[in-house]
Amino acid sequence: MFQRFLAAVLALVAPATGALAQGQDDLLPVEQAFRFEHTAGPDAVELRWTVAPDYYLYRERIKAKTATPGVTLGTLDLPPGKPKHDEFFGDVEIYHGAVAGRLPFTVTDPSLRSFDVTITVQGCHEVEPLICYPPHPTKLTIPVAEGSAAAAPAPLFGNTGGSKLFGNAPAAVVDDVEALPAEQAFVFEAIAVGPTELLARWTMPKGYYLYRDRSNVAIADDSGVEGGKPAWPAGVDHADEHFGSVVVYFNQVELPVALKRPDGTARTVRLRAEFQGCKENGICYPVMERFVEVDLPTATDGELAAAAASFVPAPPASTTTAMPGADASAENALRSTPPGDGEIGMLGALLFALLGGIVLNLMPCVLPVLSLKVIGLAQSGESVAKARTHALWYTLGVLVSFAAIGLGVIALRSAGAALGWGFQLQQPLVVAGLAYVLLAVGLSLSGVFTIGAGLAGVGQGLANRSGPAGDFFTGVLAVIVASPCTAPFMGPALAFAFASSPVLALLVFLALGLGLALPFLVIGFVPALASRLPRPGAWMETFKQVLAFPMYLTAVWLVWVLGQQRGVDAIAWVLAGSVVLALALWAYERGRWNGSVVARVFAAIVFVAALWPLWKVTQLEAPSKAAVTSDGTVAYSADALAKLRADGRTVFVNMTADWCVTCKANEKSVLGTDAFRATLARTDAVYMKGDWTNVDPEITAFLQAHRSVGVPLYVVFTPGTPDGRVLPTLLTSAIVDDALTAAR
Repeated sequence: MFQRFLAAVLALVAPATGALAQGQDDLLPVEQAFRFEHTAGPDAVELRWTVAPDYYLYRERIKAKTATPGVTLGTLDLPPGKPKHDEFFGDVEIYHGAVAGRLPFTVTDPSLRSFDVTITVQGCHEVEPLICYPPHPTKLTIPVAEGSAAAAPAPLFGNTGGSKLFGNAPAAVVDDVEALPAEQAFVFEAIAVGPTELLARWTMPKGYYLYRDRSNVAIADDSGVEGGKPAWPAGVDHADEHFGSVVVYFNQVELPVALKRPDGTARTVRLRAEFQGCKENGICYPVMERFVEVDLPTATDGELAAAAASFVPAPPASTTTAMPGADASAENALRSTPPGDGEIGMLGALLFALLGGIVLNLMPCVLPVLSLKVIGLAQSGESVAKARTHALWYTLGVLVSFAAIGLGVIALRSAGAALGWGFQLQQPLVVAGLAYVLLAVGLSLSGVFTIGAGLAGVGQGLANRSGPAGDFFTGVLAVIVASPCTAPFMGPALAFAFASSPVLALLVFLALGLGLALPFLVIGFVPALASRLPRPGAWMETFKQVLAFPMYLTAVWLVWVLGQQRGVDAIAWVLAGSVVLALALWAYERGRWNGSVVARVFAAIVFVAALWPLWKVTQLEAPSKAAVTSDGTVAYSADALAKLRADGRTVFVNMTADWCVTCKANEKSVLGTDAFRATLARTDAVYMKGDWTNVDPEITAFLQAHRSVGVPLYVVFTPGTPDGRVLPTLLTSAIVDDALTAAR
């Protein structure tokens, strides 16, 4: 029975995983899926999108905003779209094919010569694979003309033949043997994202990559503007035939560069980029050089002072003008280049993942399933061979589960979905289903029904009949319950995994699983430790029944999470369904013992009826939440954060979720205390909270911007730290107090 069940599960999972792996390569980059153009007039901007076949745009998710004083935007005029009932946004309108809109504006400052507008869109791919993109912003610079129509829209990026709109760089798919010209293989652009910061961008077609440590940017004029240390994002570890183990970038990479300016006068600077890259399984290009001109806006004295305080000078350039492999000195120079900030390397990521998995055993979210592990290990005391068998099957369950989660998350993120660790608990159906599972496990431990070697291998005959299947699914259950937790060391390891190749990412997830299973592997394979476990006996039945109650409490917690996601009606539905499920399991047990076919048929019918509340839960809408709570906590939004930072305020951002046990532990012990409120008042800081309990693309974008794969994430923003200071996953009052006090 176990073999048939496992084969059926694999038959269901394998095609889905394969389809995702195959389908992700067919998805277009967001810029190609929703091609965008604009034309500026004297009082309005004409907007045009060309939507690729099998894609659509949300009408309600097309938004425009400006932060330029002296400009007022009118209502964005868009045509009606096609009605659609959307899983995430309810009743919406969508666009296929092409759509044009008009954004009126009024300029009240006669000295203004241009202003910035950010246009944000969101859309989806509507056939397999079904993927929705996160919100995609495009920043436009609109010229203002006096007494006549404004000139044609100015390019957003300074470039030498590249795109004129952010995100419209060519990204052709190249499958031919002949390599592209360097200008097409590596499109370079740059823009001023503020008075004291540049953003450089390289875009490569499929099959081409850029070396991190052989690329650099610098100011190439006598303007007095100095470029700081580039903040390279996480790259991909690559075994390169020319340089050995290096970090490279595929598809696209954006590089923030801080600036130190002599004064705040608006000026144009000349940026020099020197870089090198290759075509996979093909040629490597010589070191390339490009120059672009970037317009810097006026800077205030405060902005100049803040930039100077946080400025880190750029190290000497490490690139060379030699072809890869030309001499040994070039190779040695590359390998001696230190990794970028936040890079931990493959071995470091594996070590962090292993440690994170071990610490997961101590996290509160894993505690309920420890009962099942303890019972299994107690049984293993009968013989060394049996102890090793229990440990191996449990480990296999953990590793298979982590591999499945890892492959699923990586495939979906690569295909454009914005996901993070614990994403499955953003779905009410998953939360309600887990509540059912834990209730069933608790009822089995309490003796209401027995399932032999089935779910988690608990129930009657526990001492003798748990078997490999029971150990395997105990490991599966441990991973399911552990998934909402982010333990120390996990963050850097998972960030590395999501930025690496699928093979390296899978190794990180397997290392995480090995860490979770390691304590039980050690006990199983070290007889001296196994011999210290209690021997099986009558005490186990009582112990088993007592440990049913942590399962019930975990189910209660999941029901509470469901209520936060879909309101009190969801709680009522799942509680009613739980009663029906308990009735079905009780009837099943009665029929099993007396051999009644009628009782078994009745149990099956009632079990199917218990599934009805799960479907009803998915039809409920998420309750609305206040923008500011009674205690002064501000709900996160990118606009609200930008406004507070523009006002020079210190902001403590807490990205959390109701299903995240680590988050709740920090909020209970640190962020919910009077001492924390007193520190906020003393430092004049604003407490901003982002709730990721439900799917929220805006919060997902914030997590990605800070290279976090999930919650919790704590960032302190001050006028002197434009990127914010990220705090550890586990907080203490001292850590928070130091971060906020240092901001003064």
